[in-house]
Amino acid sequence: MGIGSIIAAIVVGIIIGLLGRLVAPGRQNISLLVTVIVGIIAALLGTWIAGALLGTEDTPGIDWIELIIQVVLAAIGVTIAANMLGRRRRV
Repeated sequence: MGIGSIIAAIVVGIIIGLLGRLVAPGRQNISLLVTVIVGIIAALLGTWIAGALLGTEDTPGIDWIELIIQVVLAAIGVTIAANMLGRRRRV
């Protein structure tokens, strides 16, 4: 994995994390940094899962199935992170 792939993973992870945060239900009381980290992890896992399910063939243009898998993983990750790290209300 070269420096170009790492930078690409970070950029895609930022976008995937923000999309996952938009898709996740409810309000998330987590920082933007946590959202980006979850997005990067979701982007890498989504790429790996899509490759395992669909094969390692390259598609011309956008791989929509891989993108959907990444966004769903990011939404799940943001929800889990919000439940674990979110600020708790005192009643």
